[in-house]
Amino acid sequence: MKPANKPSNPCFSSGPCAKHPGYTIDELKDAPLGRSHRSSLGKEKLALSIAKTKEILNIPEDYKVGIVPASDTGAFEMLMWNVLGPRPVDVLVFESFGKGWANDIKNELKLENVNILSADYGELPDLSQVNFDHDVVFTWNGTTSGVKIPNGDWIPSDRKGLTLCDATSAVFAMDIPWDKIDALTFSWQKVLGGEAAHGMLVISPRVVERLESYNPPWPLPKIFRIKKKGKLDESIFEGSTINTPSMLCNEDYLQALKWAESIGGLKAMIARSEENLSVLEDFVAKHNWIHFLAKEKQYRSNTSVCFTVDLPEDKLKNMIKLLAEEKVAYDIGSYKEAPTGLRIWCGATVEKSDLELLCQWLEWAYESVSK
Repeated sequence: MKPANKPSNPCFSSGPCAKHPGYTIDELKDAPLGRSHRSSLGKEKLALSIAKTKEILNIPEDYKVGIVPASDTGAFEMLMWNVLGPRPVDVLVFESFGKGWANDIKNELKLENVNILSADYGELPDLSQVNFDHDVVFTWNGTTSGVKIPNGDWIPSDRKGLTLCDATSAVFAMDIPWDKIDALTFSWQKVLGGEAAHGMLVISPRVVERLESYNPPWPLPKIFRIKKKGKLDESIFEGSTINTPSMLCNEDYLQALKWAESIGGLKAMIARSEENLSVLEDFVAKHNWIHFLAKEKQYRSNTSVCFTVDLPEDKLKNMIKLLAEEKVAYDIGSYKEAPTGLRIWCGATVEKSDLELLCQWLEWAYESVSK
């Protein structure tokens, strides 16, 4: 039978992700539109985003947080182009973004001593093979593979190299062990459902030391430059951005952070995401035609949940199209480079009740196209 009720929000995309429950455009009424981002009000709003980010994510006091251009991609490229080179590099590749970082390290920065530890979609590389005398580059959560790093136990505290982590689909949904992370990046449009084009760069004192003691041999574009006269440009980490940010997008991020605080902060965000995953786990356990792409439960993502489906590719496309036409689920096809299947976002901005209704529609759509 065709389900009688539909999810209140059909947005299950893995980025940009669903806006937080109860969101309205009226929340942006206090955005300082038409004002300079370098005015006292503009800098105050940007500095507030930085302060709230540090507070909610429990980022150590001596770590620095900055708003930088070009989303998570810009933030991570900035990081790599500024700090990589003095040591060999180990890169973990288990989804498309890690693959992209490996490509840039080898073919754009042209570093010679690069060790790529790779795994197929749905699996993790052997973490015990990482050499922490090297700099280590990795994603915490594979947005396109549905696989996450389960914890930070594999990272030693006495490492000689730096750990550079792309955590854009992990922050606010997974526990990040900051003592194991030297630098981390994310973007507003992922876990919090913010607006796009701005990246967040988090760096430890060890990264500051590297920045101030090392000058890369390649030229740096202006939007990548975070030093002045050989020293870290502290103003970037106080709300003075490299280029012009959108004060409207910043206001949207502030409202998402306000919502996160209102439900109980990081602990509540993680709990909501894990409860959302459990809805899908129950559904998969009861249906033999849908399977998690992640092979092991311990490293199954609780944000970007990826599935394979026992359907020919044309029928799977019809299933996805049918759900969109019914205004039940938008943008849930797997990433273009990943195995054909479904990808459903389960971060905290998604309501558990909507996922429960979605499961009813998944069953109906599957039965409809598989006949």
